[in-house]
Amino acid sequence: MRLPAGGRIRVMTPKGRQAADFFAFMAANAGEWLSPMHTWVETRSIRPRAGDVFLSRFRRPMLDFVEDGAGGMHDMLIAACDQARYEEFGVKGPHASCSENLRAAMARLGHAIDIVPQPVNFFTNTQVDEGGALVSPPNEVPPGGYVELAARADVICVVSSCPFDLAIPGWTINAPGGPSELVVEIG
Repeated sequence: MRLPAGGRIRVMTPKGRQAADFFAFMAANAGEWLSPMHTWVETRSIRPRAGDVFLSRFRRPMLDFVEDGAGGMHDMLIAACDQARYEEFGVKGPHASCSENLRAAMARLGHAIDIVPQPVNFFTNTQVDEGGALVSPPNEVPPGGYVELAARADVICVVSSCPFDLAIPGWTINAPGGPSELVVEIG
């Protein structure tokens, strides 16, 4: 969806525990996207927090993280799921993914996406263990958990209800019951 400068977007997990892959692009140039890596260098945190400013890959402010109604359970480390990841986990044939959801959403707006940027993963419980390994156990975001962002520039936002549904030990991502819906409000 398009969000003008000053506009707000709220993403909510009505049943709780549903991961949301969040992408943003400058409306004037889809080649400039939200970059978690550039953001975490500025914020000195791999977890987005209320008060943080999300930066583009050119280090320009795109969005303010205004409100966190999910207890800080977010990450900026895990790449969007894609067909290759599912195949690595033994899935035969096509599987829904955040990467394909992004491509389809941007294509509907007339933008071909050659590169899938790193998303901000709201409602995702990624942790780095003592040995430096990533684990992502089920998150504990309660029903109605939400985040609210405000646009600093005219942006295009894409939110994917992560379809990851595999029972991989230490890599559950979503609730044990599998993926569910998200609610997105624009204001």
